[in-house]
Amino acid sequence: MKTIGLLGGMSWESTLNYYKAINQGVKAALGGLNSAEILLYSVNFDHIEKLQRAGEWQKVGDMLAKSAQDLEAAGAHCLLICTNTMHKVAHQIEENISIPLLHIADATAAQLIQDDISRVGLLGTAFTMEQGFYKNRLTERFGIDVIVPNQEDRDCVHSVIYNELCLGEINLESKERYLAIINKLHRQGAQAIILGCTEIALLVSQNDTEIPLYDTTTIHADAAVKFALKN
Repeated sequence: MKTIGLLGGMSWESTLNYYKAINQGVKAALGGLNSAEILLYSVNFDHIEKLQRAGEWQKVGDMLAKSAQDLEAAGAHCLLICTNTMHKVAHQIEENISIPLLHIADATAAQLIQDDISRVGLLGTAFTMEQGFYKNRLTERFGIDVIVPNQEDRDCVHSVIYNELCLGEINLESKERYLAIINKLHRQGAQAIILGCTEIALLVSQNDTEIPLYDTTTIHADAAVKFALKN
């Protein structure tokens, strides 16, 4: 079994789900008392968030690249960035390590293609919904058409992530607003919705709607399990 390196803490609320999902996946595959071999570097999200707001992405990338190097030096055979948004600096991290980085958008796209989904709605932080690092990768590499909420709805989705979900707060009113936004995207032609922030699955799940939801945390964790167990 290969050792999985997790670059987490952004936020730790969702990193918990990565750890659980990966271990569940290994147990399901191997049975018995088997669990995953994991190295976790959990950063202080307060530092990262301040740099995000200031637009200091180069500094964020430098910090995470150093953490990724530490994971590689400790024996990780692959790396997962346990957040959609910070894949904005994935190229910086990849340039500083020699182990594979399992990109969350690539794992999600593979699942969408397998399910014959070609047009999706994307929920995430404002950075993920509005900038090209995520949407363009899905479109240019995989031919998947991506639509995002309008400005008012994007502001709502972003605010709930940072002011509630990253703090472990689950608000029923926010859940209803998210479901309304999901329904609106579906009416605009989205065949499915990408939960493109690893915290969103803390608020909404497939049990809440008939519209297909793609939980990027679960998909990313599954990709890590497949990598770790592949001969």
